[in-house]
Amino acid sequence: MRRLFDGHLDLAWNALSWDRDLTLDLDALNAIDAAMTDHPGRGRATTTLPEMERGQIAACQATLLSRARPQARTLSGQSRLSLDFVNQDAASAIARGQLYYYELLERRGLLRRITTAAELDSHWRSWSPGQPLGYILAMEGADPIVDIAHVEAWWSMGLRSVNLVHYGANRYAVGTGGDGPLTADGLALLKEFERLGMILDATHLSDTSFFQALDAFSGAVLASHNNCRALVDDGRQYSDDQIKLLIERGAVIGAAFDAWMLAPGWVRGRTSREVVGIAAAADHIDRVCQLAGNSHHAAIGSDLDGGFGTEQTPTGLDRISDLQKLDTILTARGYSSAAVDDVFHGNWLRFFERSLPRS
Repeated sequence: MRRLFDGHLDLAWNALSWDRDLTLDLDALNAIDAAMTDHPGRGRATTTLPEMERGQIAACQATLLSRARPQARTLSGQSRLSLDFVNQDAASAIARGQLYYYELLERRGLLRRITTAAELDSHWRSWSPGQPLGYILAMEGADPIVDIAHVEAWWSMGLRSVNLVHYGANRYAVGTGGDGPLTADGLALLKEFERLGMILDATHLSDTSFFQALDAFSGAVLASHNNCRALVDDGRQYSDDQIKLLIERGAVIGAAFDAWMLAPGWVRGRTSREVVGIAAAADHIDRVCQLAGNSHHAAIGSDLDGGFGTEQTPTGLDRISDLQKLDTILTARGYSSAAVDDVFHGNWLRFFERSLPRS
């Protein structure tokens, strides 16, 4: 097995909003989870901490995820899985609770927070099964940042990577499902990111916001979980021009394993997962490599259990440890062992070693 770095996992959201005990064996968690009926993904989880260890996933970006979108809240029978809260104050408080969850797992010796390049290097060199999994704290959608001055407080709590918006529009930008520019607050937020050294995650930005953000921001940029529009034509994906621009900026692009991002024409709740296999993710990895002319910008940002379970993963991927199957797939396509290592972990490691503060 190759050691793996996953660029995007919503661990705390799964634990707190889905009410899942991520310290359990995956099969045990699913046996409990299947008794609940509020989402098709119940009983179909792919990710727990023991399963990550089994899959040699030594480190990841772990998110804080909550949105200030009162218009999206259901007025009655609101699902406990909701991401949406009445305002940024509430979204920020929810994110703080998610951070506290990670801190509790740290106290139990199950996680290790990584905030500097030196910590990442030390963790990666010394990690073996049975030791804490490393995580870099990321924020998916900047709603929990209630004002520009709040960025520094989050930085001091260990936050190192932020994407401005999730779905729809927020105070800072326009995201998936829409299109439009950054707001004045969004531009000011990017300036504060530059000052502190915060990494910009370009994932979920609409086309107009994407190009404006990369033009306005001179700091480090990544794309934690994004696929290729040329293969699956949807605004959630990146065009070749966008991918090339990210490559020019030294970004790493993590392939996501949500089936609707891998299979053209996928309809949630209707399309069978049988129409697409795990090799489709390798198609997106390969396209990034072809556009770059090398293997130095493609990686894995699985987004597994990111609001879906195995009803919406490609066939062959029933647990996060199945990511190891990409080794055989990429090797069969002619990728050298060093190139597969790049995709599995090397590109993320090099990116963060140059983008995180040294100490």
